[in-house]
Amino acid sequence: MTETDELDASRAPLLDHLIELRRRLLYCMLAIGLAFAVSYYFSESIFGFLARPLLKVGQGRVIYTEIFEAFFVQVKVAFFAAMMIAFPVIANQLWQFVAPGLYRKEKRALLPFLIATPMLFLMGAAMAYYVAIPMALHFSMGFDGMVGGVRREALPAIGNYLSFVMQFLFAFGLAFLLPVLLMLLERAGIVTRKQLVGARRYAIVGATAIAAVLTPPDLMSQILLAVPLCLLYELALIGIWFTERKRAKEARQDIETV
Repeated sequence: MTETDELDASRAPLLDHLIELRRRLLYCMLAIGLAFAVSYYFSESIFGFLARPLLKVGQGRVIYTEIFEAFFVQVKVAFFAAMMIAFPVIANQLWQFVAPGLYRKEKRALLPFLIATPMLFLMGAAMAYYVAIPMALHFSMGFDGMVGGVRREALPAIGNYLSFVMQFLFAFGLAFLLPVLLMLLERAGIVTRKQLVGARRYAIVGATAIAAVLTPPDLMSQILLAVPLCLLYELALIGIWFTERKRAKEARQDIETV
């Protein structure tokens, strides 16, 4: 069976596609719901893990100033954890829905990106948790002391601290997906490696601007995000170079077989 025949065999009426989409969405919602229930049970332990960088800088107390703030923080923690736990199921359901409409070569090309996405996101989140967040906290907590005879003391609110941590985790996690994004754009024919090489200087400026927006105003946090972005840009160029060579080799083999 040729690739065209394989694709024709997978075609289905629009109603069947909608039914299949509904089924996949239900599986995703069920996975998120189960993960949320488990995560909410362990939400205090998860928040304790997120609060370790705060303890390391000598801040052992957080406060809440609104009646339901602590409750909503637990809900947010459980939701974020549930999304990360359920991501493999969501990605698998997305793949199961899209894969029948792809050629065999397209499946082989897309699957590595699907596998690399959670790995790169976790790498970025780990860098944020173990390196960037402690440095940012050390900077922000360094303003304690006497100011004009008045004692200035940091009393972080539990909701603000959670937002601060999640901003870092998602900023670094999404930033580390840059190679996947660039390689997908090249694969789709939207950009070429030559264009990306020519835009390197603009990429450096863009990485600096992104780091300035997504991180606190201290220079070290911005450098910790901007430098990996530039390195990941170069990594994407190397990956595109390898994929170009592979596609050229496959094209020559196809011509020889014909």
